[in-house]
Amino acid sequence: MRKKCLDTVYNLAKTNKKIVFIGSDLGPNVLEDFKKKFSNRFFMEGVSEQAIVGIAAGMAMEGNIPFVNTISTFITRRCFEQIVVDLCLHDLPVKLIGNGGGLVYAPLGPTHQSIEDLSITRVIPNLSVVAPCDAVEMEGIVRDSVNYKHPLYIRIARGGEKIISHKKENFKIGKGLLKKKPGSILFISTGVMTQKSLDASYELEKKYNIKSGVLHLGTVKPLDRKILKYWIPRVSHIITVEENITVGGFGSSILEFMNEELTNIKTTILRVGLPNKFVEKYGSQDELHEYFNLTKKNLVSLARKLVYKKSK
Repeated sequence: MRKKCLDTVYNLAKTNKKIVFIGSDLGPNVLEDFKKKFSNRFFMEGVSEQAIVGIAAGMAMEGNIPFVNTISTFITRRCFEQIVVDLCLHDLPVKLIGNGGGLVYAPLGPTHQSIEDLSITRVIPNLSVVAPCDAVEMEGIVRDSVNYKHPLYIRIARGGEKIISHKKENFKIGKGLLKKKPGSILFISTGVMTQKSLDASYELEKKYNIKSGVLHLGTVKPLDRKILKYWIPRVSHIITVEENITVGGFGSSILEFMNEELTNIKTTILRVGLPNKFVEKYGSQDELHEYFNLTKKNLVSLARKLVYKKSK
């Protein structure tokens, strides 16, 4: 996913001279072709994340379209004030690309595990937040972002994710995609949790004759309120799924939406995500998914409990 994202930025830069790339301590070979061909639009700084956000803000004020890339925890936690004051206060069209959203950097411990980036970015005024589910959607979102006139945070996963998107789909910032039509249950997911939600939905139908659907919101903010208004009242149960702490995260945004827009419906909602604590375990991303129950097995179990509880 990361490679597709950066390759897309490079391909767009071939025809758009306003696009610039600013990286922070990403290694010598990142976007080597970009560096060689457009050296005056390629900037690789050291461990100076706060500074590069200011640089990007200045370039945007001069009419450029900056793409800024570094590890997710560093571009959100370390630069929070600069994002707020330099970018979002002025509503500048800078694209912040955060590598390793969620538990991708599981072997490196809590300093690198981006467990709250969706929570802290979605509360900033003017800042939009996207979390594509695979490389195909990532390319579509990056292409759409070039003409997006506001600050944007792009969450990047590990890479190599199962492709569930189709190039014919309409990838637009702020638009959700129904991946599977629901019955009584609707999984509402973002990022790579959509793959797990789809797997769970198919198993529910095949093994237990429980029909469920999956609504993928690649844009965490702004929410696609139209698609939510249409589908939420048509189901009995909602399960939100995210690789982020549930406090203030993606699931919380769905709860807020329902409280504001759908106050009279009886649809129940269950949030699945990470607990509000630092991760003490090390290992692979998949191992931590197992540890925190971000698995197909757990989603199937939770959905079955909701259905059987209501039938009693």
